Amino acid sequence: MNGLWDALLGLGDQLAAHVLLSAAAIALGIAVALPLAVWASRSERVARASLAFASLVQTIPALALLALFFPILLSLRAIFGEGLPTLGFLPALLALALYALLPILRNAVTAQANLDPGVIEAAEGVGMSFRQRLLLVEAPLSAPYIMAGIRTAAVWTIGAATLATTIGQKSLGDPIFAGLQTQNWVLVLAGCIASASLALVADTLLGLIERGFRERRRGLWLGGLAAVVLGVGAALFAQFGGGDDEDHIVIGAKGFSEQYILARLIGQRLQAEGFAVEYRDGLGSAVAHSAAASGDIDIYVDYTGTIWTNQMKREDNLPREQMYAEIVEWETENTGISVLGRLGFENAYGLAVRRDRAEAMGLQSIDDLSRVAQQMTIGGDPEFFERPEWIAVRDAYGLRFGELRNFSPTFMYNALQSGEADVIGAYTSDGRIEADDLVILEDPRRAFPNYDAVLVLSPAASRDAALVSALQPLVDAIDVEAMREANLAVDREDNKLSFDAAARLLAERAGL
Repeated sequence: MNGLWDALLGLGDQLAAHVLLSAAAIALGIAVALPLAVWASRSERVARASLAFASLVQTIPALALLALFFPILLSLRAIFGEGLPTLGFLPALLALALYALLPILRNAVTAQANLDPGVIEAAEGVGMSFRQRLLLVEAPLSAPYIMAGIRTAAVWTIGAATLATTIGQKSLGDPIFAGLQTQNWVLVLAGCIASASLALVADTLLGLIERGFRERRRGLWLGGLAAVVLGVGAALFAQFGGGDDEDHIVIGAKGFSEQYILARLIGQRLQAEGFAVEYRDGLGSAVAHSAAASGDIDIYVDYTGTIWTNQMKREDNLPREQMYAEIVEWETENTGISVLGRLGFENAYGLAVRRDRAEAMGLQSIDDLSRVAQQMTIGGDPEFFERPEWIAVRDAYGLRFGELRNFSPTFMYNALQSGEADVIGAYTSDGRIEADDLVILEDPRRAFPNYDAVLVLSPAASRDAALVSALQPLVDAIDVEAMREANLAVDREDNKLSFDAAARLLAERAGL
């Protein structure tokens, strides 16, 4: 219980950010829905079209809706200029506001449609203008129904906002995603409790406002509204009231343990040199690369094979040094990204099986696997089966598995141990390969490219001489054994280290 309490107490920044994001999304949803509802009440065609659109948005999974705003804003940025952010608050705000639209709009339209025609006629009979009828008659009668829609929207939005972590926005999803990645269930539980508690508090306060409107009790709805405003004000003060106006170096990380650790290692080194840092965790490969090119993040760690296949769309497999040189040249000419150097280890994709299965079935290479693949299930991380590397390996060896299953990077290894998967697309620098006694099958046809870890800087960050100087000692400093040890330290089931502690362990092992 002490661990859970400590985890909850450490969520202040995430809670404040979550409150601001949710409140802004709900406010934007209200600002769009209410005028639209008034218009819809005067036009059946507008009512049908607006409700159909809002319903369509609800059919899109929240995670997909959040992700879709990244390429949309990236395209708009090319038109409107570099000042338009593509990660973080803005895309999360727009996606969540759309998600909040339906319940508010539906209740407002329904309330307007069910107003007593006699009341409206009486208002018109006494000479009220459109504005007077709207504010003095229609709004008070519709308010309880509209508030019920806002309550529903608030609960949905607060829950969906946890997914904003995936597009670089700080939220209560941060501990949930980090905990799922490392199987730290205390962190997951803390994030869930905080999010659920926030939703319950918001629903209670909005319920007071709804009751005040319904019972015509001015003090009740004003009190509820005041409490909401105070809560949002406290979140604003927590986020922006500290007087810290320093420019932060934004460090990106993809959604697996190694990336979290390396981001903290970079951050700790920069903080020691006097830089202020912040983290954008849980990014996909394509999002992270685009964010660095556009300057939404300043630094992240990528892998040569990922850039080679995903970004450069290359299908050939060159020797390590030649591939690295061509990547550096391509990034400079096409994206402005600077590849500062290799960190010293490789984290390649490899097909892993349990040692007992490998010995029983005589599996030493992917060639051996291809003969029995139809009887087996292969597991991969959420993007593995869409990556060019997998397609190249599949085609090179003629792999045809009985079933393909997606797992989070952590749960892939559990699936292999439990028999839910027979083979997984593992990461070769993962400490669980040795800890779980797994075998990485040989790749005699060299279908997988090299995956040297490289330090990537945005165009603006690469021009900061002090920043480059602070990062230079990381180049060629980390061997694969040290990286595996740090990875295992956060992934093991007992005596887990935090990402910060694992980063300090890695720095010590690397002599930094």
